[in-house]
Amino acid sequence: MFLHSVNLWNLAFYVFMVFLATLGLWDVFFDFEENKCSMSYMFEYPEYQKIELPKKLAKRYPAYELYLYGEGSYAEEHKILPLTGIPVLFLPGNAGSYKQVRSIGSIALRKAEDIDFKYHFDFFSVNFNEELVALYGGSLQKQTKFVHECIKTILKLYKGQEFAPKSVAIIGHSMGGLVARALLTLKNFKHDLINLLITQATPHVAPVMPLDRFITDFYTTVNNYWILNARHINLTTLSVAGGFRDYQVRSGLTFLPKLSHHTSALSVVSSAVPKTWVSTDHLSIVWCKQLQLTTVRAFFDLIDADTKQITQNSKKKLSVLNHHFIRHPSKHFEENPAIISDLTVTSMWVPVKVSKWTYVAYNESEKIYFTFPLENHRKIYTHVYCQSTMLDTNSWIFACINSTSMCLQGVDLSWKAELLPTIKYLTLRLQDYPSLSHLVVYVPSVHGSKFVVDCEFFKKEKRYIQLPVTHLFSFGLSSRKVVLNTNGLYYNIELLNFGQIYQAFKINVVSKCSAVKEEITSIYKLHIPWSYEDSLTIAQAPSSTEISLKLHIAQPENDTHVALLKMYTSSDCRYEVTVKTSFSQILGQVVA
Repeated sequence: MFLHSVNLWNLAFYVFMVFLATLGLWDVFFDFEENKCSMSYMFEYPEYQKIELPKKLAKRYPAYELYLYGEGSYAEEHKILPLTGIPVLFLPGNAGSYKQVRSIGSIALRKAEDIDFKYHFDFFSVNFNEELVALYGGSLQKQTKFVHECIKTILKLYKGQEFAPKSVAIIGHSMGGLVARALLTLKNFKHDLINLLITQATPHVAPVMPLDRFITDFYTTVNNYWILNARHINLTTLSVAGGFRDYQVRSGLTFLPKLSHHTSALSVVSSAVPKTWVSTDHLSIVWCKQLQLTTVRAFFDLIDADTKQITQNSKKKLSVLNHHFIRHPSKHFEENPAIISDLTVTSMWVPVKVSKWTYVAYNESEKIYFTFPLENHRKIYTHVYCQSTMLDTNSWIFACINSTSMCLQGVDLSWKAELLPTIKYLTLRLQDYPSLSHLVVYVPSVHGSKFVVDCEFFKKEKRYIQLPVTHLFSFGLSSRKVVLNTNGLYYNIELLNFGQIYQAFKINVVSKCSAVKEEITSIYKLHIPWSYEDSLTIAQAPSSTEISLKLHIAQPENDTHVALLKMYTSSDCRYEVTVKTSFSQILGQVVA
């Protein structure tokens, strides 16, 4: 009888554990945002020109091939060598196809057409015969050596050209990114053969499934080399993760945390990338139109006008990547932007003395400069916040230094602004700019288009609100709530006690608006200050919006920053923010 009861308890325990595991797996595989990536399409029939390899090389690697991507007349013209563009090499991952290069190759070709082929990129792709290197690592070293030979072959295709390249850029998807990093471990490999490395959904930290010693040994060799030689590696590297939609390679594996002193390395989740703002699954990351457009824009900004190749200036490369992948000010990239700008004194100058101001621009016949004197506001407020719904790339906000009402020249603050899907905004702490006498908001003459500009001065303590997250074992039965009663445009909700991978919560934002006939757009941005894994949620107020709160990277031990829910709101609405533990998502985080 006793043994029978023990067996029943054991059975019940195992059934319960299977239930929890199933719940966690369901969260990993099904409970994520819908695919918001736009499909990238070709405008002409894609062609893959097989590059003839030296006979000895072809004999040594009979299963591997090298291709050049092209479309239409471009493909026909480049069947006659030598080439004249900028070489980029695409490396597919586990079971990946060399044809996955077509999305970025096609977008880059359209961009080159837009500038009449002043510059253009030649996209090459390696055929690894769709080998399953994530399951069996015995081919990884062979792939690495073949890529080395491909780079040398590619550079020979430009021999004799006036602006012949001396290096290539590499885009590596999944395990292809690891193979690219492994190139540096080869004895005879010259590091200056690669000028830029971009990896997409590459598990840099560890293998997803360490099924054999070949994979684990390969990872150990690559990571140890990069860690031990980090100070001597000048290769600018960008790792882009897919976010929670990518259940094959969790984004935490794509970061390079041990290379923090390697200043040329950046890691970011696609949901945090400006103008992308979406999570991608493991395959869509290579064709997601938003992300590929961002990547191509960065490539063209990396071109050196003198050499007509990708710049060798490491500082510029990092600045371009920061501009396009980390923080976009809604301005075209400039290597040395003009900080002082000329302002038109003959235009209309309108003084604004109120602390909160809105202007609706529509069919403006002349330019207007709205000036905000800062002296009196400094006595009462700590910050100023301005936003505009005009998302062009022109400068829109300036500051006068020691001026009485207007200035011939102003400090261009537009470079300090940040772009969001529906607005561009700027927040300044007034004490950081003691020499500024006036804030100047510029409204250009517009015809047929309507946009809104808002500014407000505020005290920090009124807009930074603390919200401790609920206990891990509250199982969603309890919640905590804050109410935003003031009519502000911008709030920071400090999410206290949130910093571990195993934590997971649901945030619900309820917006209630009064006397509003139209739906109002609000943006909720989850900002993680210790890693680039922010995510955005766009809501139409009034509404009830649910936001998942979980991490890819845990907060470092000595980091004192607090995760924030940044809310870009409407002064016509009242907001309630509630947080509670999500047990199913906790199980998903543990299982993943």
